[in-house]
Amino acid sequence: MTTSSSSNSQPAASAWASLPWKTRLSISVLSKLTDHARRADGTINRRLLSFIDFKSSATPTAPVKGVTTSDVTVDSTRHLWFRLFVPDTTSSPSSSSFLPVVVFFHGGGFSYLSPASFAYDTVARKFARKIPAVVVNINYRLCPEHPYPCDGFDVLTFLDQNDDVLPKNADRSRCFLAGDSAGANVAHHVAVRAAREKDRFRVVKPVGLISIQPFFGGEGRVESEIRLHGAPLVSITRTDWIWKAFLPDGSNRDHEAANVTGPNAVDISGLDYPSTLVFVGGFDPLLDWQKRYYQWLKKSGKEAKLIEYPNSVHAFYVFPELPESNQLLSQVKDFVASV
Repeated sequence: MTTSSSSNSQPAASAWASLPWKTRLSISVLSKLTDHARRADGTINRRLLSFIDFKSSATPTAPVKGVTTSDVTVDSTRHLWFRLFVPDTTSSPSSSSFLPVVVFFHGGGFSYLSPASFAYDTVARKFARKIPAVVVNINYRLCPEHPYPCDGFDVLTFLDQNDDVLPKNADRSRCFLAGDSAGANVAHHVAVRAAREKDRFRVVKPVGLISIQPFFGGEGRVESEIRLHGAPLVSITRTDWIWKAFLPDGSNRDHEAANVTGPNAVDISGLDYPSTLVFVGGFDPLLDWQKRYYQWLKKSGKEAKLIEYPNSVHAFYVFPELPESNQLLSQVKDFVASV
């Protein structure tokens, strides 16, 4: 099923100009600083990035906007942890019912940000409150220090093996994998592995996947990459650097981690892959890769729905001043309720 949220009538420049000044300023500063943080030798100046990565602390004893948060260690040797978001449902008529679990992977080009980053603390808090759901926001290790594969699957097994980590009303049999941009890429690969190794789980069952503007690519250039080559955040120059930092040495962009529908793609037709909701933006250079992913899911016999925001840029939903941000959240809520 495909639905559309508006008409694509404006040229890209007009769409950029129509964004609120606060959004344009945030995107411009983020783009420039991340450009300067990427070094020619393939490393990242993380000290520079720290100036824009504002952190939020966990709130284990005092709920913020109806949600309590705490940080849980999975593996201290890998600095693998997650921030747990638990909504206060005591005043709700359905407070005695179980809540779904959303396992969230943040964006940031596989290289930046964390669950403690202000933007992703805010996003996860909204998910927890509005769906409502218990949200597990994962701090996976970043590249280039830690290239593909990442740690997401290990968090699923941790949640399955430890009965006292999540609140008692968390329904681990209704687990939704979710992520935006690079996080949506990670969520896809975790979903594939979880489907392949489903016999390893006692109670955890991924039943849905929320894929928000997933970060996919390939050796060939798709039309949207060429047409929107100068777009903020995900220009060709930036994405090529990220793929080189993320993929195993000697790999090109047709590696299965990047081109999930290409010549090296994993065949999921025989797997119990979760029902998937895919969001795309009309002014996102990755648009055509994202649509290929949706079409590939359908051809593989999987349940999938595509929702388009034709006048939106990459990562639009993390900016709360945009009305599309709340609209997307409502659609996520409806999807979770329907699965």
